Formats: sequence, structure tokens, C-alpha cells
Amino acid sequence: MDSRKQEEAKFHNKVRNKTLENDVLEYEYLTSNKKIYSVTRKSRKFVNNWIIQNCPNKRALDYCCGNGAMTIFLAKKGAQATGIDISDISIQNCNKLAIKQGVEKNTSFLVMDAEKLNFEDNYFDIIVCCGVLHHLDVKKVYPELARVLKPQGKVICNEPLVYNPIFQLYRKMTPHLRTEWEMRHILSKNDIMIAKKNFNKIEDIKFFHLTTVLAIPFHNLPGFNVLLRSFEIIDSILLRIPLLKWLAWQTAYILSEPRKHSINKND
Repeated sequence: MDSRKQEEAKFHNKVRNKTLENDVLEYEYLTSNKKIYSVTRKSRKFVNNWIIQNCPNKRALDYCCGNGAMTIFLAKKGAQATGIDISDISIQNCNKLAIKQGVEKNTSFLVMDAEKLNFEDNYFDIIVCCGVLHHLDVKKVYPELARVLKPQGKVICNEPLVYNPIFQLYRKMTPHLRTEWEMRHILSKNDIMIAKKNFNKIEDIKFFHLTTVLAIPFHNLPGFNVLLRSFEIIDSILLRIPLLKWLAWQTAYILSEPRKHSINKND
């Protein structure tokens, strides 16, 4: 494992180790970004609805699964779900969560390098990538996703975008919340379009969370949901504008029709 991946594993082993919660100040310091996800219900709804429609009775991969919440969701919605992650602490947490949620028979979890998947060709019906591609080298990721995906399979990706200067300033001001590689590889439009080398279709590119981030400071206050809904309505208008939509915090898109012939297994 090269130094980049070692750093990634070390970082996530630290923040996902349950013993960290015993040090209140350190835990809050390293997880202070959790509150920003209070405004992401629109993107979560889009991803979850897609999964509900596509995962029943399918073999699914939660690609870089973290502590396993998405893998559990996939299993509960009818998939035979596998989660992989570079963090062994994360995988330990996943196995405990699966047992607690009663889905251990429909889930499996493996410590794995996401850029070198240990699965056979044409193995999965669907693959879910949520907030992970910017941790990786997409030029290595897309060929592997295409290789393990069945010909009729689909990949859903939900990722942050690089273009908004306010979001980028926040990232630069909070280096303790991410690795250096992650900071330098937030997704661009080009990072998305590179997928055309390995997939014939990039569909349903959606954009989420522009003005909604203004509701974050109020996430613990009464009336938060009403305020968030107001910003969601504003976003539904602004994010239709061609140039402005790329200033969104997040995007989601679907990859399909994997191009098997484009994969060089010697890379």
C-alpha cells in the first residue's frame, strides 16, 4: 500500500474508532463537519429513492462503506450487499452494526483497496459511491467499477464539487477534517466526464445544495425544517441555470453500460 493510501487508512481508523468519543474535545474537533450534513436531505432522498427502485434481489456493492450505514440500507431494501473500505476499524464497526440491525446474513464486509478490487468480472448489479471518489484516483477507479459491474448494471455516484469558492475556503480552513489528497481531489466536471472512457452512459446528472448551506447554523433551532425547505425551493430554481449549477456543493450521477474492452488489466 502506497503512502497516500496508508494516510487514508490511518486517518479513518482514527476518526471511526469508538474510543475517540471518550475524548470529547478531540472528537468534536475531528467530527465538527457532521452538522453540515443536516442540510443534505434532497441528495439523500435522490440516492435512497434510486436504491429502492434498483436494489431488490440484486447483488450490490457499497464502495468505500465507512461504518456501513448504506450497506445496511441496501440489505434492508432487498439487496445482497457487500461493503468494502480501506479502514479495518470501519469494517469492524460495520460487522457490529449489521448484527445489531439483524441483516448479517444479507451483508458482508471486507477490508480492500478500492482501486484494486478483489472481485470477479461482472460481479455486481449495482454499485453505490457516496462521498468517496475524491478520496481516490478516478482514473483507476472507473476501470475497476466497469470491470466488476454486470453489463446491465448501474453505478450511482454522489460527490462534492470543487467549484464553489466558499466551500473551497471552508475546506482549506479545516485541514484536520480530511487528508491532503482528499482536499486536492474534490471532483470537477472533467473528473466526472473521464468516466466516458469506461461507461457508455453518464445519466441523470443532478446538482444539490447551494443556498441550503445557509441553514446549517440553525440546524439545532426550532423552525430549521421550514427554513431548509425555503432554501430548497430557491435551489430548485437556481440549480437549473447552466453555469450556476456547478457551484453546488454536491452532484449525483448514474453510470451504465460498462465498456469492458477499455480496461487495461496490466495497469
